[in-house]
Amino acid sequence: MSRPTLYGMSGSRAIRSVWAMEETGVDYDHVPTHFVEESKAPDYLAINPNGRIPCLVDGDLTLFESMAINLYAAKTYGGALYPSDPADEARAQQWSVWAISEIEPLQMQIVVQKFFTPEDKRNPAVIERAAESLQRPLKVLDAHLSKSDYLLGDDFTIADLNVAGVMQIMKMVRVDIDPYPNVQAWLDKCYGRPSYERAQNKDDRPMMPN
Repeated sequence: MSRPTLYGMSGSRAIRSVWAMEETGVDYDHVPTHFVEESKAPDYLAINPNGRIPCLVDGDLTLFESMAINLYAAKTYGGALYPSDPADEARAQQWSVWAISEIEPLQMQIVVQKFFTPEDKRNPAVIERAAESLQRPLKVLDAHLSKSDYLLGDDFTIADLNVAGVMQIMKMVRVDIDPYPNVQAWLDKCYGRPSYERAQNKDDRPMMPN
């Protein structure tokens, strides 16, 4: 049986799925596909016609979108990483969707201004509004984490990996989370996992948004 193959460079948002594959411990192949040139090449477009990373090929299954990849990988290969209780499974899905709907769009506004907009054309008001709007979901997360070490209780699960994976960009653009000590403590634990370090070192390209 062939091994799963994950396309996407760790120096991008695809690190979320690299991290998930490392956390599961499954033996897989990693193709460090760049999000600009390589993801638009015909060979890659035949795999993922969206021309984006990451993408997972596992036998006859091809998956794009990092949250779908991560939930599948955790359920298929991750053992306790994926919750066995249906209610916790739903909560893991809830937090994964929450991260890409409540956190990601706002932090990407900051990324676009800081990394992709020429300095003389940047709009500081966009950055300020996005940073201010992030306070609401950060308050929600901080309050939730005041009750438990991790999102679903006492143990690290795919819910934590997915949300922390999204929030890695927030760290990169230096959004201040000092007012949220529970979030900071939780992120420190998530990013302190050996699987995260392995994911960061999976290829030698610098972290950039995609």
